[in-house]
Amino acid sequence: MATILGMNAAETIRKAVADVAAFRATEVGNPALREAAAAVKAFQAQRFSEAYADMLVAGPFSPAAKFFLTELYGDNDYSGRDAQFARIAGALQTMLPKAAVETAVLLSQLHVLTETLDHDMAMAWLAQVEDAPMSRSLRYVRAWQQVGREGDRRLQLEKVLEIGQDLDRLTRTPGLRLMLKLMRHPAKTARLSELQRFLESGFDTFAELGHHKGQVARFLQLIKQRELTLLASLFGQTADQAAKMLDSLGGRLA
Repeated sequence: MATILGMNAAETIRKAVADVAAFRATEVGNPALREAAAAVKAFQAQRFSEAYADMLVAGPFSPAAKFFLTELYGDNDYSGRDAQFARIAGALQTMLPKAAVETAVLLSQLHVLTETLDHDMAMAWLAQVEDAPMSRSLRYVRAWQQVGREGDRRLQLEKVLEIGQDLDRLTRTPGLRLMLKLMRHPAKTARLSELQRFLESGFDTFAELGHHKGQVARFLQLIKQRELTLLASLFGQTADQAAKMLDSLGGRLA
């Protein structure tokens, strides 16, 4: 379960959103950096789609895999959701059960960690000198290995898995689905549609998966297994070897 250390939920969310906004501000006057950041995010979304093609196409894990791709691994513009998070931060603790508040805090922490890593990746992506034709995979791996921060990469994965576990727990919170339904009109009025959509989508996705005993744990274990395999390759192989691995995913890492 997510923990709130040293500050309350509202302060944690506001700080995370402010940190993300600061990264975006550095890109406003730097088109090359903005383009590099977009390239990194697009590559990562494509990588997830390829590594989890078997889940995304069909089967019991398809909705959960699509939710992870859209909300956690995608290259979407989350600035609208960020603004809504900041605007409603002070009211979250009175509007939602503690478990849901902690999930929102965890999401904000994951978001700022991801943006930090993506920003560093974009800087490294730009810094590479192309003295010969280079594939996007090789450029990505070289940027990854230049940035390093293996501990933060593992922390990023831990937070992704924790969000999945939290959403699973939320589906067992009495009355929460009705509460989310009742929030639709107030959320729309307060221009909080993105936050509302995330909560409802996450709840429904994991509630459906939870109808099948053991499937949530199995889904999260597959995510953990494949991502750890990827981390081992990106940090443990040469850039050329790791790039070839990415190019030959074939829909699965394990």
